[in-house]
Amino acid sequence: SIGNLRSIFYLYLNTNQLSGTIPSSIGNLKSADQVRLDTNQLSGAIPTSIGSLQSVRNLVLSFNQLSGSLPDSIGNLQSLEQLQLFNNQLNGSIPDSIGNLSELKFLLLDTNQLSGSIPNSICNLQSLHQLFLQNNTLTGVVPSWVCATNASYDLRDNHFSCPLPTCCSSTGNGLCAPCFA
Repeated sequence: SIGNLRSIFYLYLNTNQLSGTIPSSIGNLKSADQVRLDTNQLSGAIPTSIGSLQSVRNLVLSFNQLSGSLPDSIGNLQSLEQLQLFNNQLNGSIPDSIGNLSELKFLLLDTNQLSGSIPNSICNLQSLHQLFLQNNTLTGVVPSWVCATNASYDLRDNHFSCPLPTCCSSTGNGLCAPCFA
């Protein structure tokens, strides 16, 4: 079982045609710095035990068929610098706890089925370099802090309410468009 690899530092199982679900025993990998399970055929929900990966800096689960909502426990990953969950089938809202990830530099949640509004807690992420939330079904108003962030962002192809902040409307960089009345 993957949970028996308690002292592993790098777990690279990407691009291996793995299928099935991510076992909850993944939370036993307390020493893991890098967890890459991307580009496989993994399905099902991300287990809440993922929040026990105390040392993980890079968590890459993109290009799978993961579904369900993001577990709130993801906000426990205090060392996390990179969260890549793009190109899955994740749904539900982005948890507010994501704003607890003070070291986070890359938040890539694009091309899923995420809904709800962008949590304001994301503005707490002072180290953020990239915020990619495009190709989801996010709604509500695009928060004004988006215009003040130093991070590069892409929020296109969601269902945001009009008007958009000037910085990302069709008269700005277009990276929040379109919007819906």
